[in-house]
Amino acid sequence: MQPLSKIVVASQHYPPDTSTTATIVAEIACHLADEHEVVVLSGWPGALPASQTCPGKPRVVAIKNRIPGKAALVRRAVSELLFASRTFVALTRQLRRGDVVLTVTAPFMLPYAVTAAARLRGARSALIMHDLFPDVLVMAGLLKPRSFGTWAMRAVNGLMFRALNAVITIGRDAERPLLSYPGMTRNKIRFIPNWATLVPAPRPITPDNPFRKAIAARFIVGLSGNLGFTHDPEIVFEAARLLEDETDVHFLLSGWGIGFERLKQLQAAANLANVSFVGRVEDSELEALLASADVWIIPYRKDVAGVSVPSRFYNLLAVGRPVVLVSEPEAEAALTVVESGLGWVVPPGRADQLADAIRAASRADNGAMAGRAVKAAAKFDRTVAMNAYAGLIGELLRSPDLSEQR
Repeated sequence: MQPLSKIVVASQHYPPDTSTTATIVAEIACHLADEHEVVVLSGWPGALPASQTCPGKPRVVAIKNRIPGKAALVRRAVSELLFASRTFVALTRQLRRGDVVLTVTAPFMLPYAVTAAARLRGARSALIMHDLFPDVLVMAGLLKPRSFGTWAMRAVNGLMFRALNAVITIGRDAERPLLSYPGMTRNKIRFIPNWATLVPAPRPITPDNPFRKAIAARFIVGLSGNLGFTHDPEIVFEAARLLEDETDVHFLLSGWGIGFERLKQLQAAANLANVSFVGRVEDSELEALLASADVWIIPYRKDVAGVSVPSRFYNLLAVGRPVVLVSEPEAEAALTVVESGLGWVVPPGRADQLADAIRAASRADNGAMAGRAVKAAAKFDRTVAMNAYAGLIGELLRSPDLSEQR
């Protein structure tokens, strides 16, 4: 009797890692394990939480991995190449014809290894596209648009997209750059947005909030999460500098990544009185942190459209806070902000316009906007997303050609 096909999930980030990618991948893997055999190839060491180890949950196989700091670019690239190579070897042992392998775009070499192993073993492959490379590296200034490295990555992308059976996008703006590749077709693309991990409900602004108590200003501007290569820390700091004399406005910054290191450097030199830092908070404190600010900033660099979607966006809406988004108007988050009236969209590089948007937010009655934010967050629902993933995997298990199922 032919054994039932299984699902293999390959991700460098997985619990006990607490990153957004790890949380999203774990949610998907656990949901799929309700109906299928699921094996996770994880690059994160350590004991799994109880929610990942009970009967019927995915079987996790650890792949040897070392993750240097993001500033150590050469060592990080070598480590990511080694992880992708080890994952390829593990997949050639795990996969059989008819299986489905699901992966993500971080590290950027992983999808190439996964797609190649699936092709070799006669399995079907799907990619969750959180970021589009090399576009992210060009956007961050790490690659030139017309460099050999950029050309080579796009050439390999063409082969990968031709071989992939499905690409899951988390933003509507990703379809256009994807379809620029000759190996990509519309029937392979599925739009499944991420979801809020907090329950959508208005959270009142209270003076006894633990993150707000020490700040005397009436209006708090928040910035939270991982600031990576796609984000612009300088525009936030310059806006704070422009607003330094407006004592009723204060910036509360909490997060990690190279962008936050840059913010700390700028503050060490300028010592602005209207800027405070809070260390990375635990998941148990996230709701209180997000409820502490009156408005939140998401600061992207130029050319973000189709390249990256801020996963933190949905939780900001869930607590009923408006956002000031720095990005092009055609980017997914900007479309959502404008369509539902959830805040302000500022063009990249314009700290003066960011400061003006914050002034406008501080003078506005944001009650109606908070209600719209909560209503919008409810549309980004975990159950809806999980059912969409289960439906896609079911199609791939039945047939490698999605066009036969549409």
